[in-house]
Amino acid sequence: MDFYFGLAQLIGVHTLLGLSAYVVLLTGQVSLAQAGFFAIGAYVAAMLTVLAGWHLVPALGAAALTGATTACAVGFPALRVKGLMLVIATLAFGEGVRLFFFNFDYQIARGDVKVGPLGGEGFRQIRFFPENGWTTLEVMLFIWIFVLLVMALLWWLDRSRYGAVLRAVGEDELAAQSAGINLTAVKVSAITLGGAIAALGGGLYAHYATHIEHLSFGILLATFAIAYPIVGGLASVFGTLAAVLFVQGFLVEGLRDLGDWRNLLFGALIVLAMNLRPRGFLDAGNLRAIKRLFWGGGRGAP
Repeated sequence: MDFYFGLAQLIGVHTLLGLSAYVVLLTGQVSLAQAGFFAIGAYVAAMLTVLAGWHLVPALGAAALTGATTACAVGFPALRVKGLMLVIATLAFGEGVRLFFFNFDYQIARGDVKVGPLGGEGFRQIRFFPENGWTTLEVMLFIWIFVLLVMALLWWLDRSRYGAVLRAVGEDELAAQSAGINLTAVKVSAITLGGAIAALGGGLYAHYATHIEHLSFGILLATFAIAYPIVGGLASVFGTLAAVLFVQGFLVEGLRDLGDWRNLLFGALIVLAMNLRPRGFLDAGNLRAIKRLFWGGGRGAP
């Protein structure tokens, strides 16, 4: 059972990563910076628990705050550009963060051992869960508490005026601006929220993985982040969750015997989604059909 609990942990962390990109995509912006925020959260939370002796919960809060602050600072200059230039700018940021941690060396002595991040060798002494006797099941439940809280928050925001503003900007910037919406403020707020969620996911990832290094936060992770909401659709947060379950649960783990062929299948899935289902496989029409099936007896539901 530990294998399945571990897989559920991975799916939970990747769901947070996908939701961080989901918020930004609602405004029509394509950002590849989520892997960078994820890395920042991982290192900040790990350093606070290992080097400063913090409990994990406040460490995760500090990581999310750091991710949000960094995203806000990056958002103002980055979101002044659009389309391909925005993709390149955010990709450059993510790679810059990865290379920073590749060269980041900060260790302190604990008895005869030095602990802390050691550049390219990574950060190897993250032992909060084992040292406190957490089981794999308890770690999984802990991660999913945060996943469900974030999903509930985004579900509520999606039905608030703020969610309507995000979607209005994503649908038609000119119309939204003519209605008095401050485009820069909306976009920066979205990337700030996305940065906080990604950093939270990174903090959780660091502690269940127990070892992080710069190679864990490369372009593949950024691609996963943006692919989940694209494949699942932006109609609801549940689309991102469904995409993570399919990609990580079936494509990555279920087809492990295919080796590198899984990369081709992943690419094909994105191409199919963009060409056949540009609004995602779980778009508004499919969501209405599911609601009718389960709550309307198949004869229509309000």
